[in-house]
Amino acid sequence: MISRRNLLAASAMGAAMTVSAAKAGSFGNPDEPPQGAINAKGPGNLRDPGPQSQILGDQFPSAQSPPATDVGDMPTTWASFNNAPKRIQNGGWARQVTVADFAISKEISGVNMRLTAGGIRELHWHQAAEWAIMTYGTCRVTVLDAHGRPYVADVKKGDLWYFPPGAPHSLQGLGPDGCEFVICFDDGHADEFNTLLVSDWFAHTPPEILAKNFGVPADTFAKIPLHNLWIFQGTVPGDLAADRVAIQKDAPVATHPFIFPLGSSRPFKSSDTGSIQVADSNNFKVSTGIAAALVTVRPGGIREMHWHPNADEWQYYIKGKARMTVFDTGPNALTTDFNAGDIGYVRRNLGHYIENVGDTDLQFIGVFRSPHYEEVSLSNWLAHTPPKLVAQHLNVDEATIESWPDDAPGLMAKR
Repeated sequence: MISRRNLLAASAMGAAMTVSAAKAGSFGNPDEPPQGAINAKGPGNLRDPGPQSQILGDQFPSAQSPPATDVGDMPTTWASFNNAPKRIQNGGWARQVTVADFAISKEISGVNMRLTAGGIRELHWHQAAEWAIMTYGTCRVTVLDAHGRPYVADVKKGDLWYFPPGAPHSLQGLGPDGCEFVICFDDGHADEFNTLLVSDWFAHTPPEILAKNFGVPADTFAKIPLHNLWIFQGTVPGDLAADRVAIQKDAPVATHPFIFPLGSSRPFKSSDTGSIQVADSNNFKVSTGIAAALVTVRPGGIREMHWHPNADEWQYYIKGKARMTVFDTGPNALTTDFNAGDIGYVRRNLGHYIENVGDTDLQFIGVFRSPHYEEVSLSNWLAHTPPKLVAQHLNVDEATIESWPDDAPGLMAKR
């Protein structure tokens, strides 16, 4: 005999099965209501008839039509040097993205700078550590460490430098066409336009004090610049060996180089899908505050699903086209597109992957405010968890789980 209670129970069970079946075939989102174009049923709800910039919209296809698995309201993980205003002077230019422009980036700020052949970023120092990667040309750097040890070197494309907080230094473009580079400071508030400049200090010190300090007549300083130089045009430096002799005098010799050839270094991980090259305090001894990974992904490949337990990741996209999804509690998931010159950001411990969606190599640099590079691979974790336990979580058979990568490959090819 069918009771009203049994009838209601049967109806509820049938409805639940229908919803489960719909979810299984919808490709996400697992939350209600269903999201994404693949689930959209309303007439005309994918049209966008209002005012818009087609050129700008085409740069962000994942914002125009997010994957159905995106959910929540995660802070934007995208910024760019491409729309940051340049400060242009005779010897070059610079533009920056700080936490004031990119709210999520609290640990690191970034600067993109160009110096002409002979262009000088004047003698200065910072309250934050300075890390940089050369993206074009060649630059001569000078620095004096806290123990009075001078250092001068030429930095080429793919090389890094690192200057600890308070270390005075200079940068100068070499021939034939100067250089361009990206700087990271280990403080999201650090500002390249507000540094401690030697010309400023001279101009704001009484001449008699300068005379006593340097042991020369006060009129020696009659022609010092009254305004800071910041970036200015100078003459192209001569032989590096001559500069090394000129600066050393009787000073102690630096125990570690302030530069590192990351672009030509032995890969941390490498396969037909690409490579990951790492520089941290293990192989770049002076870099005690910042670690970095240079990642190259072949077309169709992905930077595997992973997270970094020890620091936020600040990314600079050097070439290619990328799509990154970041996963957070909530659940929250956000997919964003990146092109050359763009900046990405992932907070520590948040899961993410990066896909090469172009037809050329994708290359980006990940920068971390930490002395050591660390990552956790999702597949490596699951492959080293009892298969029966994983199977009960994911409804995937144990034989399949046994075939998953168990060596944290870092990069995976398109299947």
